[in-house]
Amino acid sequence: MDKFRLLLPKLARWEYTPLCLLVLIVLIIHFSTILHPNALIFDESYYVPAAQSIIQGTGTDIIEHPPLGQLLIVSGISLFGDGPLGWRFFSVIFGAVSIVLFYLICRQLKMSRNTSFLATFLFSIESMSFILAGIAMLDVFSLTFMLASFWTYLKGWHVRAGLFIGLAALAKLIGFLVLLVILLHWLLTNRNNKRQIFTIVSVSAASFLLLMPLLDLAVWHKLVNPFERIKVILEYTRDATFAKYAQFPVGTLPTRPWEWLIRLDSMHNLSYDTIKREWYVLSYLMISPSVWALIIPSMLFMLYKAIKRSSTAIFVICWFAGTYLIWIPASLITDRISYIFYFYPTIGAICIGISLGITRLSSINLKHGILKRGLRLIIPIYLLISLIVFIALFPGNIWLKAACSIVLYFVARYYIDAKDASPTKNNSPI
Repeated sequence: MDKFRLLLPKLARWEYTPLCLLVLIVLIIHFSTILHPNALIFDESYYVPAAQSIIQGTGTDIIEHPPLGQLLIVSGISLFGDGPLGWRFFSVIFGAVSIVLFYLICRQLKMSRNTSFLATFLFSIESMSFILAGIAMLDVFSLTFMLASFWTYLKGWHVRAGLFIGLAALAKLIGFLVLLVILLHWLLTNRNNKRQIFTIVSVSAASFLLLMPLLDLAVWHKLVNPFERIKVILEYTRDATFAKYAQFPVGTLPTRPWEWLIRLDSMHNLSYDTIKREWYVLSYLMISPSVWALIIPSMLFMLYKAIKRSSTAIFVICWFAGTYLIWIPASLITDRISYIFYFYPTIGAICIGISLGITRLSSINLKHGILKRGLRLIIPIYLLISLIVFIALFPGNIWLKAACSIVLYFVARYYIDAKDASPTKNNSPI
């Protein structure tokens, strides 16, 4: 018991204690609600039947996507059965890993512990991030590998960064957007080091091309030419346009990328109540209003700081440009269908921008007492608003969500308000 008492203060001071608590609470919420709804929602209606078909040995009809994400859903069903737990198990695990990677990225960007935890907190309870990390879609798998590539790139591990980019694209082709982010960052910060970018590009391409046939072998039980697969994927992408697809299921209407910023867009999944004979919304998929409202202000703040040569802001702007802004010309030129959840890979950049912005606001030194106290309330109030939005948007038992949110709030307040003992010389990169 004496050793345990001595260990507790050390655990309280350990940098990763709040991160572990955050991930634990997120996992508790996910696994307590993973069986609900006991029905396929959103694009689960495509990916789960495809996984079932792979298990039965007949391959998959989802040929427009690479195989890794589908095989991860297959693995969950094989381990835990053909039900909600099997469908969604690895999505939840990857979602938890993405939280850890996101915190590591923040620290690698020289953000303080407090600000890094604030950004990670916002990322973990953001509505779109939380829901996509709990359902059987490909996006969370691709995003987790994308974050791993960001972290390893910032660490200077270029071969590993290239490998993770390849894995991100093998989960969903959108993973290759990481290359654009890294290329922009390289051009702005280190373009003289051509070997660095050559290594990342070549390893990502090689890993994608070499692993694709092996993964397709697990799907089709035969070798498939990777270049033929890429051709099929690109042909589908070319044909998936607004003009060609005139009708869409209710609640899943595609939207243009610029609409994601100018209005609070959402997708919803409908279910029919046979007793009441009426439709009701089973689940929403949208950017959290508390995050959406600050997208433009936070990115303008990051742009201003990037012009001032803040290394953190430069990376965030590259992240925003490479995963979101690229969709605007793509939509105008190709008429490519796009959905609100395409913004999912950009959520992390927004959370970093918001956390740096409100931290800077709350730290302004004013002499007037009322204004000074008001600025110090910015972070607590924003945390409360974010948690209220989380409770309102995420489906599940409201009492469980409320209880976990209360714990999350006090954990966040304790560690965000604590004196930062970060070893970095510059605790505020902004």
